[in-house]
Amino acid sequence: MEVRALAEMAMLPFAWPFLMTAPHGDGHPVLLLPGFMADEITLVAIKAFLGGRGYDVQTWGLGRNIGFQRRHAEALEQKIRHLHHQTGRKVSLVGWSLGGVFALYGAHQAAECVRQVITLGSPVRVDAEGSQSPRLVKALYRMVAHPMGPNAHVMQPRVKKLREHLLPEVPMSCLYSISDGVVPPQEATIDAPGQGYENIRVSGSHTGLGFNAMVLCILADRLAQPEGHWAPFKPEGVSGLVYRTLTHSAVPV
Repeated sequence: MEVRALAEMAMLPFAWPFLMTAPHGDGHPVLLLPGFMADEITLVAIKAFLGGRGYDVQTWGLGRNIGFQRRHAEALEQKIRHLHHQTGRKVSLVGWSLGGVFALYGAHQAAECVRQVITLGSPVRVDAEGSQSPRLVKALYRMVAHPMGPNAHVMQPRVKKLREHLLPEVPMSCLYSISDGVVPPQEATIDAPGQGYENIRVSGSHTGLGFNAMVLCILADRLAQPEGHWAPFKPEGVSGLVYRTLTHSAVPV
């Protein structure tokens, strides 16, 4: 199913004129975090699109994401604090796949500097038995990041604490696909009562999320909200009609 990413990339130029009608932002800094085994190059479409919407878009600058490493997590916290100090604005964090776990960590460590968190197919929730990702993904993680596989990092105490203690002052939007071939949808969503958290269903593959026109449109909608006036995603107008048609859902689940 992940081969669909090629079609999503091929279709993006045709959707670009429509994406240019998405709302402009207020220029606040947006920090993009890549997925496992990915680097800043994979974020090129998101960066170009959000930059065109008026945001101060930055990437994490730490090279390839080779797993939830302490040195990268600590460097990310410093990056968030630096951007906040440099611009005088709170930073929005957008994390793709494992980048979303880093975003959640950064929001916990520097909550006063973070405006909102948006995750794209990120493993933000893992059951007690551990990750249910495909065996190939687990094998790659064992080979590159840790011999015990993704469970060594996603189930460690500091990461479990992130999932169990969400921050009410930092809104969070989790985008997920029910046909995600890498991170199961039940792991890419959160179950948190109260305001400030939402799960938004999208249509597409995991590896194509950063080139998915629907995802880009939702990112623009979420980031354009005035600071301090966050509200759940509500698809409206032509883009809302397209969204509901493609996801077969009148309201995000």
